[in-house]
Amino acid sequence: MKIVQLIPELNEGGVERGVVELSRELVKLGFESVVISNGGKLVEQLERDGSLHVKVNVCSKNVLTAPWRIWKLYQALQNIKPDLLHVRSRVPAWMVFFANKLLHLPIVSTVHGFNSVNRYSAIMVKADQIICASSFLKTHIIKHFHADPSKIHLIPRGIDFNYFNTHELDTKFMETFQHEHHLTHKRVILHVARITHWKDQATTIRAFLELRAKRDDIKLFFVGGIDPKRLSYFEELQRLVFDSDFAKDIVFLGSQSKMKELYALADLTISASTKPETFGRANVESLAMGVPLLATPIGATQDYIKEGETGFFFEPKNHTSLASLMQKALEYPFNKQKIQAFAKTHFSLEQMVEKNVAIYTTFSSDL
Repeated sequence: MKIVQLIPELNEGGVERGVVELSRELVKLGFESVVISNGGKLVEQLERDGSLHVKVNVCSKNVLTAPWRIWKLYQALQNIKPDLLHVRSRVPAWMVFFANKLLHLPIVSTVHGFNSVNRYSAIMVKADQIICASSFLKTHIIKHFHADPSKIHLIPRGIDFNYFNTHELDTKFMETFQHEHHLTHKRVILHVARITHWKDQATTIRAFLELRAKRDDIKLFFVGGIDPKRLSYFEELQRLVFDSDFAKDIVFLGSQSKMKELYALADLTISASTKPETFGRANVESLAMGVPLLATPIGATQDYIKEGETGFFFEPKNHTSLASLMQKALEYPFNKQKIQAFAKTHFSLEQMVEKNVAIYTTFSSDL
């Protein structure tokens, strides 16, 4: 069975990494895996894992070039001869809607975001089968887009526990990192997210500064790429740090490849999002490594924050509340093994692959 996934680009992000991981596992199971995108840094990994990448601009929202790009997609699909299409975003979903008029291929969609409620976004619930990564998102598309509940499948994104474990760590990297950042006798707090307003790194900084004034054994690290379109926000964050008395204790690391090692060094992770998380892959990765999480109670975080067990909730933009919770969490007797077990039970890569394959194979009798 030949599966084609369509995603705008294959660059940094939880959705993109999820596509790469699912593709790899499909190949292992004997499926032919193809991804159509406008390219990106993850293409090399995708192809190394055995999938075919076909470059088509399914990213641009330019309506003037849309007819030509739809024609190119139609030609690509004719050459590929897939059995099923899996759309991951609105632009490729609309392009598939038109390109598939003559092909009549079955379509699966994964709704990844809380998109604006309009006809443009509604295309994601027009598929033959619909996947949601969280119960909050499932409720959202039923309420606002009148999606057919019988077509919806709740499939949390999967975490690869063969990678995210505490047994196979790059200890040399960890020792070097600890030395470079003077972490002896320090408690490490991580905020993992792309630098953007709605991830609200500013509230985390303000909370940290409030707590740092009371204790000198903490250090805050931000991990995540900086969108060139959002440089002004990054500069705002830098000013907030540099104007404080504790600038040396707040570090922006940018994108990092050694994530499990950074989680292994961390005592606590933060998610300060002001918009609902559709899943929050980095949040669950931290739980997979046994690190408790402080997060805002909106969106998918309600699926994996169990207060007093895996972390605590705080209200969005409330840095004073977050500072108090940081203090509480750093002294709280969390059970690392129980946090890991919770994550593995509910968010394994195996369960994600198994549930996706179950949907794909329902169409095999129609082929």
